[in-house]
Amino acid sequence: MLPDICAMTLEEAEAFAVARGWSKFRGEQIWRWVHASGARAFDEMTNLSRDIRAELAGVASIGSLRIAELQTSRDGTRKLRLVTRDDHSIESVLIPDGDKTTQCISSQVGCAVDCQFCATAKLGLVRNLDAGEIVDQVYLARKLLGEVEPDRRLTNLVYMGMGEPLHNYDQLIRSLQILTNDKGAKLGQRRITVSTSGLVPKLEKLGAERSVRPNLAVSLNAPNDEIRDEIMPINRKWNIAKLMAALRAYPIEQRRRITFEYVLLAGVNDSLRDAAQLAKLLRGVKCKVNLIPWNPHPEAPYQRPSDAVIEAFQMECKRLGLPTYLRTPRGDDIDAACGQLANRSSHEGGAPLVPLRVRPKRDVPPPAVE
Repeated sequence: MLPDICAMTLEEAEAFAVARGWSKFRGEQIWRWVHASGARAFDEMTNLSRDIRAELAGVASIGSLRIAELQTSRDGTRKLRLVTRDDHSIESVLIPDGDKTTQCISSQVGCAVDCQFCATAKLGLVRNLDAGEIVDQVYLARKLLGEVEPDRRLTNLVYMGMGEPLHNYDQLIRSLQILTNDKGAKLGQRRITVSTSGLVPKLEKLGAERSVRPNLAVSLNAPNDEIRDEIMPINRKWNIAKLMAALRAYPIEQRRRITFEYVLLAGVNDSLRDAAQLAKLLRGVKCKVNLIPWNPHPEAPYQRPSDAVIEAFQMECKRLGLPTYLRTPRGDDIDAACGQLANRSSHEGGAPLVPLRVRPKRDVPPPAVE
């Protein structure tokens, strides 16, 4: 397999050029064509001689992903199924919001965390993506936007697609270093968010990083261990107390907050009691909560709460002083749930519906919040 320029840091590209008898500057030229200018072929590198371009074609490559499927929603959301060099499907999503465009990217083929509401979990973990495959998702999306909507540009990046980013820690950090380099894609670190389900040791390691400092999002989804143990098995290893201790120690820069993602599941974690427990749990943490009404898919036994229940949950959180925002469901008319498109591509006809799971209602008032 030829070395992929998408996977190289600037320093590695310079070393690559020197090893071939070229100047260090030549390595920077090649690297900038790929990471700043979006070149997809060596023939596009017009300030290199024909001999160098021909030689490059035999000793290196540019990207390894290809777009196998593109779905476009009524609301403008675009979901891409991308295929890797070894024929595995991963997903990336482009979400327009006014002048902003957020891309959600994957860090693994499948996922090992096994959150019960997530379509990706049904794939299991196949393998980690390398940094070139992570970066290439961004470059393919930029190229697509340039073709279908030239006036729109990518402004924000979230590692919230398929996989647990902190399970692929080294390639995560490498991809961040590449994407934030001022001579390349120049993505601002304040516009990049890494989401985790709560790998406590890797959270501590990320907090100690000096080369990159993305925003942090935590997929919480429950206010107590009883519910989180059920829907997120990772909680049985690092429970909420351990997770919150790591987050309270996490270095948060001025004017930044931890984002807590809370997927609302009807009858599971959407009661006023749950809202009160959540507000108590997060008191004193520099944070905000994004409420995410569940995107239904046939591989999980849940339903989306009614609009009235969602509104009541949000109002209760706000009443108790918790900054809470509703993330409007996007792409409902396409395979919107993370992992759903890749899952469908690997199972003809899809998986059968499983029985609906709802917790028994508790006719007790919410606990007092001190």
